[in-house]
Amino acid sequence: MWRRTYLLLVLVRLYFALSPSYLHPDENFQGPEVIAGRVFSYPVHHTWEFTSEHPIRSVFPLWLVYGWPMFVLQWIWEGIGTDEVPPAVVYWTLRVLMFTLSFVLEDWAIHELVQSSRQRRVAVLLVASSYVTWTLQTHTFSNSIETLVVLWSLVLVERIKGDRKHSGVFSSSVLAFLSVLGTFNRITFPAFLLIPGLQLLPHFWRKPLSLLTILISASFTALVAIYLDTAFYATGPIHLSTLASTAVITPLNNFLYNFDSTNLAKHGLHPYHQHLLLNLPQLLGPAFPLLLLTSRKTIRLFSALTGILLLSLFAHQEPRFLLPAVPLLLSSLRLPKRFQRSWIAAWALFNAAMGLLMGVYHQGGVVPTQMWLAKQDNVAQAVWWKTYSPPVWLLNGNGEGLRTTDLMGAPAEELLRELRHVAQCEGANADADANTNATLLIAPRSAPFLDRYVVVGDEPAAAAAAEGEVALREIWTYRNHLSLDDLAVADDGVWASLKRVVGRRGLVVWNVRRRC
Repeated sequence: MWRRTYLLLVLVRLYFALSPSYLHPDENFQGPEVIAGRVFSYPVHHTWEFTSEHPIRSVFPLWLVYGWPMFVLQWIWEGIGTDEVPPAVVYWTLRVLMFTLSFVLEDWAIHELVQSSRQRRVAVLLVASSYVTWTLQTHTFSNSIETLVVLWSLVLVERIKGDRKHSGVFSSSVLAFLSVLGTFNRITFPAFLLIPGLQLLPHFWRKPLSLLTILISASFTALVAIYLDTAFYATGPIHLSTLASTAVITPLNNFLYNFDSTNLAKHGLHPYHQHLLLNLPQLLGPAFPLLLLTSRKTIRLFSALTGILLLSLFAHQEPRFLLPAVPLLLSSLRLPKRFQRSWIAAWALFNAAMGLLMGVYHQGGVVPTQMWLAKQDNVAQAVWWKTYSPPVWLLNGNGEGLRTTDLMGAPAEELLRELRHVAQCEGANADADANTNATLLIAPRSAPFLDRYVVVGDEPAAAAAAEGEVALREIWTYRNHLSLDDLAVADDGVWASLKRVVGRRGLVVWNVRRRC
């Protein structure tokens, strides 16, 4: 029975991996967009992490995870003699890749870490039935890669500890490689490896060759990573002889940046209990109380708790930062003996609801809209409002001829000023102009401010009829889109706000014209 349940959950994971929800801009701008610009020469947008004087993001893990699939796709496309690889193909290939890595490496690591067959079945099913596994883990986050590296580092630690006869040279060298990869991927990685790493000290005392292997392998891997980062950010050729003076050490830059609270304030400051009391319950749902009541005292539990506590020392705290802790915690739980069926029902309902919200509807129209825009040849300007930043690399080369203006959550008055500035005049040549130089507005339907400017048929709304004002005509929509940032509970109340955002869900593309 448990095998059939597990296979069903794998299919659920695949379904969400192939759903175009958009959980955070970092899943594009800190990964695929950067590498796609180098491999395919797509027009891309580099965020401040890559353009600052002291860049804080390493491309070493990006080349390893996203670079080789892109090169394989490029080789296949060149082999069959077709044009450049469409960005949509790259996008879905990476989603399938993340699903495969999760299905193979994450689940395999849980099998390795949990020794008891009975406990292993529970652990695997809990991890496989978590919406975090379905959604966050199948997206191209650095946190998703961090989760896999943490799990397999723990597997290697257990293998090295368990082999008392040998030095474990191979396992030690792989552990060193993963440790450097994890640190260059995210500087939070060592926090989860602190307790497991301390457990290796007796082994190093008995087998110093293992420690020497780790030091040599880690040094070599770090040198390669620093060289790749330096070459990526350099404006000219680099040489090994001058690497010491020109080296770009991104983990160090990242640590120094995050150690400064004034920098963190730019991204939002949170109380120190945010991770423990708010983010963790959001990720675990009904499993959160079991941490205090029925958890097993495993190395996985201590690894997760240590990581959470150390991450809580930083004032900027987002739920996805705790992604590596989720499989570690879930695999350390005991199901409650009393009311077990009720708990399982609550667990299933929680993950089904969160899976649909985060895996299907959360900013779900941004990626499909970009893919739709990539097929349009008459658009000069696309203004985005009240959405996450659109991935420019998905425009299939149209990014050079199509200007994207990302207003994010700007005030409505700023939106109007921008639209009045870029919109074409309606006149005798209106239809001809619309076919060559269109200006589009992309915004959620749940924004009631736009209603007064929408034209239905030939009858414009009152505001749209005024001289010099903009008129919006709907030309395309994607229904499976919710913008949680559009909730206005303080102004409208909980029920009215939910009714508006859910009832008027969808991302709409409007053609913008100006009365003049």
